[in-house]
Order: sequence, then C-alpha cells, then structure tokens
Amino acid sequence: MTKWLRSGRRRDLSFILYDEGSLHGQALKSRLESHYGERIDPKSFYGALDALVDGGHLELQESGIHDEYLLTDAGRELLESHLAWVRERTGDGEGTGDGKPDGENSE
Repeated sequence: MTKWLRSGRRRDLSFILYDEGSLHGQALKSRLESHYGERIDPKSFYGALDALVDGGHLELQESGIHDEYLLTDAGRELLESHLAWVRERTGDGEGTGDGKPDGENSE
C-alpha cells in the first residue's frame, strides 16, 4: 500500500472524488465535514489535498474563481486496488469474511 492510503482523510477525500467527480475545495471540505459530523481545520484539510496532488493522485484544475480537484488515473487505480483489498477481507470478495484464513474452520 502506498503512503497516501495510510491516511483515512486522504482515503475519504479520494472516495468522495471517485463518487462525485471533480469538486472545488470548499465543496469537498463540506462533504467530508458532513460525513465526519464535525468541522475540519482548513490547514489540515488543504494539507491532505496538497499531499494527494504532490503524490500524483489528484489533479488540480483551474475552473473560474475556484480550482477543482479530481482523481488522476493513478489515484483511481490505487483506490480501486484498495477497494478490492477491503472487499476480500469483508466477505464481499474472495476471502471468507470470518476473520480467519481461508480453509480454517471454527470448530
């Protein structure tokens, strides 16, 4: 797993953009605050966005007076890979979903 996925906030920002497409920073921040049920410090929020842009996972595009963020192809591929990994471990994929290695019974 790459470093960018170690941060829950970065993952959540990526999931929002994966679902909704490009968004300007304030709209993205509002959606994340709504999900968390609390205010997010702007400095840490934009720091997470900057880290994603610097890592090549998000792209920043000029759009009128507000810049918009969107997932890059690399960001989308990493997010889809992470989703597959989660599904395997939650019973929605190839794993057993019982918290035990495949083939291990609960006797």
